[in-house]
Amino acid sequence: MSGFIGALPGAAAQGIIWGIMAIGVFITFRVLDIADLTVDGTLGTGGAIIVLCMANGMNAWLGMLMALLAGCIAGLVTGVFHTKFGIPAILAGILTQLSLYSINLRILGGKANQPLSFRNYKVVFSLGAIPKSLIFGVIFVAVLIAVLYWFFGTELGHGLRATGCNEAMARANGINTDTNKVIGLVLSNGIVALSGAMLAQFQGFADVNMGRGAIVIGLAAVIIGEVIFGKIFKNFALKLLAVCIGGVIYYVVITFVLRLGLNANDLKLFTAIVVALFLGIPFWKNKIAAKTVKNKEVKA
Repeated sequence: MSGFIGALPGAAAQGIIWGIMAIGVFITFRVLDIADLTVDGTLGTGGAIIVLCMANGMNAWLGMLMALLAGCIAGLVTGVFHTKFGIPAILAGILTQLSLYSINLRILGGKANQPLSFRNYKVVFSLGAIPKSLIFGVIFVAVLIAVLYWFFGTELGHGLRATGCNEAMARANGINTDTNKVIGLVLSNGIVALSGAMLAQFQGFADVNMGRGAIVIGLAAVIIGEVIFGKIFKNFALKLLAVCIGGVIYYVVITFVLRLGLNANDLKLFTAIVVALFLGIPFWKNKIAAKTVKNKEVKA
């Protein structure tokens, strides 16, 4: 138990980074109502870009900005596939993700992974400086949520939310839903790539496979945040905060389970089970509530 408590700060710092990634997933999954699998590729793109930038002498903050832009481009490609080529969103995301594997490999110089040690580079997030990483992570989340809260309060932001709520009605009111989908995918994947750049710094390397299964982790954070805080966090900004907290909870749970002796090879299986359970909780709640109401009506 003492080992788990000692690992909590590191788990929380990494959870914040995954929580930022989950905010990107939230934009497509909840706001736009699109299942976007591009994120499995863009997370790795962010990591690859930050390694390339810093290896060529670029500042870490500027490198993260480059990662953000690269992710936006990947989201744009998915959006064009979906809206201009008529490819279903989930398949468009798979196509972009598949392409990004080769692109990420090229960015990494043909190697599966590249180091980014805090001993050799002046990184912002690092396992070697967890308190600093936690402070920067919290500030980063606060700024990101504030910017997104402002954006989704604008006319364009309301248009995006309307597109996700009822696309046909939004179109009937003169909203260009295709443009909104593209903007949402660009924004989402930009945030995911940014979190990938942060993660590469924190863990000390970028790997071509580092984004594999990222969508499941993102969904886990979204669902955990909604199930735990859904009834009390009604404001949009608080919903984003709940998603980020969900990422922290997820990683703390993962750390605890690993400390109990779970084989690391079974981690993806465990994550899938956790997501399935949390996705099923609202369904079970509604079913039990409906059954209770029906029994009361029968007795009456």
